Amino acid sequence: MPKIFQLLFGAAALALAVITPTSPATAARADPDAELQKLLDGHVAGKPVECISLPNVTGNTIVTGRAIVYRVGTRLYVNVPPEGAQQLRRDDIIVSRTFGTNLCRRDIIRLLDRTSTIPHGFVALGQFVPYTKPRSD
Repeated sequence: MPKIFQLLFGAAALALAVITPTSPATAARADPDAELQKLLDGHVAGKPVECISLPNVTGNTIVTGRAIVYRVGTRLYVNVPPEGAQQLRRDDIIVSRTFGTNLCRRDIIRLLDRTSTIPHGFVALGQFVPYTKPRSD
């Protein structure tokens, strides 16, 4: 192999090694259960509810292939879709179409690719499990 190709191949391999994510945070994202556990650390599960009030939702986090975590104040609501959760990707845009102000079990949400905004799937929601941090006295 000519020397120039050896140099180019070596440089390409080095560049790939530099940009390949290997941090602990990336490794934790690879395991959906570990990522969900990290989000819920210090929280205690409550009794599942059928609906949450959309106007009170302050944000959400998608756990790739596993669940959607909705934030309502200091409370987290975890929704594990009964089917189709494997379509969930962390960077998806969630589009909810509701008939009222509540997001409920069995509602269908569409998933859009964040870069292209092209729809790539949908899931039917399951029950919402509330998680709260216990009060420290």
